Order: sequence, then structure tokens, then C-alpha cells
Amino acid sequence: MRFFRAILSLSPLLLLQFIAGSCSSEFKAGNHTAYFGGEVSNPKSRYVLFCKGSEVLDTLPLNEKNRFFKKFDSLAPGMYSFRHTPEYQYVYFEKNDSLLVSINTRDFDESIVFTGRGEEKNNMLMQLYLNNEHEMSKLFNIFDSDVDEFLKEINMSYKKNLAYYSQKKEAISWSDDFDVYAKATVDFPYYSQKEVYPVLHKIRKGVDVSEKLPKDYYDFRKNIDFNNPHLSYYSPFVRYLSHMLNNVAAQANISKSGTKAEIALETNTLKLNIADTLIANQTTKNTILNNIAFTYLLEDQNMENNQKFLEVYNQYSTDKSKKNEITNISNAIKLLERGKPLPKVELIDRLGRDINSDSLTKRKTVIFFWNSNMAPHHIEAHARAFNYQQKHRDYQFIAVNINRDNEKWLSALKNKNFNKIPQFRAKNFDSMRYQWAINKIHRTIIIDENGNIKDAFTNLFDSDFEELLD
Repeated sequence: MRFFRAILSLSPLLLLQFIAGSCSSEFKAGNHTAYFGGEVSNPKSRYVLFCKGSEVLDTLPLNEKNRFFKKFDSLAPGMYSFRHTPEYQYVYFEKNDSLLVSINTRDFDESIVFTGRGEEKNNMLMQLYLNNEHEMSKLFNIFDSDVDEFLKEINMSYKKNLAYYSQKKEAISWSDDFDVYAKATVDFPYYSQKEVYPVLHKIRKGVDVSEKLPKDYYDFRKNIDFNNPHLSYYSPFVRYLSHMLNNVAAQANISKSGTKAEIALETNTLKLNIADTLIANQTTKNTILNNIAFTYLLEDQNMENNQKFLEVYNQYSTDKSKKNEITNISNAIKLLERGKPLPKVELIDRLGRDINSDSLTKRKTVIFFWNSNMAPHHIEAHARAFNYQQKHRDYQFIAVNINRDNEKWLSALKNKNFNKIPQFRAKNFDSMRYQWAINKIHRTIIIDENGNIKDAFTNLFDSDFEELLD
């Protein structure tokens, strides 16, 4: 124990030198000993979780200098993740890799830098991730464009990432196993954009572009291994599958003559059926089934339809632990039915005072949510809320920020003009997420004149949103 305390007291540079020296002798023996450590600036908790897939392998405590360090006597090569709630990122270990990571929670992803044996490929993967995030933010409005302009923009972005990937692959000479993740980080965000475009364009512009797409538009699907076990928990791949299922279901011949709830049930049941048919790998299938269930249950308030959906879900899913979570969410949704009071949650105002949500909902109210990191969305959301408030003066509009970082929230409020809309932040987002069943930023809750729920599952950006205010 004294030995490891001494190691943690070293400066990051000396710690890295110690790791390099120790590794050289141990790896010559041919074992899989590895080291993982780092430093967390502005920590949100006193530990870092080291995970494989959905399983927590180890809890790594932070010392008084906010550093952590772990020697693994036998660490199989592969993709792992490290989590410092609520954020996470990936780290890949090959034999002979030992790494330090620098993290600042105030800008989690952008701050991450790896040093040590294996740093090049992990920093490359991190840069690809940041490139994709930057491009997605920059291309927020590209989904409104016509087909030719849309393809021109995303193809240009894809070629840049592909060139960067090819350059690094030649320079670093990584393993075939790592290449699965590197190529997936390039390909699947691009594929996701192609899947999202027809659906989002129709929602935002009211125009179906399906017939205008090139004949080879979806040819990339032919080369995807939907059952690759390496990618079962890799977020670019899992997100792509969700977008693909949404697109396929949207293009299916589903009756549009039923109610909104009936169409939603048919569409999401079809997604379950497609996932069961398409994906043989049970781990991947369970992950996708859970994503479909979360999304559906948090959009539909029809209790009878929820039960029908869960019956199909339970036929296909073998993930018992997640089933319990899905059931818990289903039960929470029952408390958000029309006519019921909104469950109490604790909020914080911009002066740092604790506010009970009950005190804000004694009259007609619209509650919408925003994230300081999503500039295009939160600016437009506040603009829409302000415009609606001018036309519906009997309603008050309240903005709730979901960020855990109070300083980032206050900084965003200082730098933006939000038209004097009252601003609050979730005191405990995890509690609010379960109490109000929040899993996406676009949720909006409407409260009636009696302080009861009028609609807990609407969206400021829905074309028929204003009708709900009458």
C-alpha cells in the first residue's frame, strides 16, 4: 500500500517515467501487465470507473491530488472505457500499452490527452471523436438542404476524416483489432448522417426526399457487419443502428390512418422486429432493443399501448437487468399522465438558491430543457419559447438546464440573451431524469391552470406544439 501511495504522489512526468521503466522489464517476460492512471481537474466525485462494455471492472479512487493509478496484472487487449460521472470516454489497450490520461471535467472531451505507451492511437481516436462532434454541430442545419447540397457537405467532411485516419494508420501501424474501432469512428457517424437525413428533412421541411436519393445511397449497408462482437457497446455503431432502424421504420408501409399513439406503437414494434431479424449477436441486440424501448416509452403516454409494446420487447430481450430498468421507467411514466401533478424535483436558480419545482407550477406553465454544450439548439429553443410567450401571455415559460457544471451554466447565461426567460438548473439531474423521465433535450412539459400535467411528452419544435397551448 505504501508503494502505491508513493507512486500516486509523483508528478505526472515522473509517474510516466516510472511506468515506462517498470513496463520494459515486465513486458519482456511476455505477460499482460498494464498500467492505467491519470489526473482529474475539477473532479465531480472521488473516483474513476474502469469498464469493459457495460461491466465495471474496477473503481479507481482519486487521492488528495486528484490522481488515480492502477496496475493490472493481466489486462486483455481491447477497448475499455473510463467513467467519471456523468461523462465517459474510451481507451484502447494493446499488449505493452500503459497510459496516463489528463481530464478536466469543465471541458471533459476536449481536455482529454493520453501519454505513455499507446498514446498515439488513443489520441488519434479522441481527435476523430472531436472532429465528428465539431462537424455535427457545424452541420446542424444541413439536414434542411436539398439532396445534392447535403451529400456535398457530408462527403467533404467524411473525406477529411478518412484522410486523417489513413495518414495515422500508416504512421502508427496499429493492430487489426484496433483498426475495427478506428474505422468505425470514421464510418458510422457518416452513415448515421445518411440515415438521419430523409427522416429529419421530412420532419423539419415537410418534404419527402426518398425518391430523390441516388440509387446507390444506401449501398454502404451491404458492407456492415451487424454482428461484430467488438462493436456491441461502441457508441458510434450503436447510435448508427438506432438511426438506421428509425429510417427503415419511417420508410415502411405503415398505416397513417390511426391515431398518433397507434402509429407510434406500430412503428416501434416494427423496429423491435427488424432488430430481432437483423442482429444475431445477443449482446448487440439487447443494447438496441433497450434503446428502442427507452425512446418509445418516453414518447408515448398510452398505457395500454405501452403494455403491448413491452410484451413484444420481452419476447426478444434476454437482458434481465435492463428489463427491470425499462419496467421502472414504464412505472415512472404512469405518474406523468395528463391530469396528475408533476412530481417534485429540486432545482437551483442563478443565485444558487434551492427551488422546489412545485412552487413554479401553480399556473399555466411550459418547462423546456437545454444543454450549455448545444449552442444551435439552445439558442433556437429560447427564441421559440419567447415567441410563443408573446402570443400566449397566460403561460409562463421556464428553462431548465441539465448540465451538472454550475459554472458552465452561469457562463452561458452571462454570454447569451435569453429574453428574460426564468432560468433554473437541475440540482440532481439523475433524480430529475427518473422523476420526469427525461432522456433527450427536446422534451417539453406543459402544465395547466390547476398546476396539473397537460402534456409531459411534447416538444417546442413540433409543428403542432402551439395547438397544445390553446
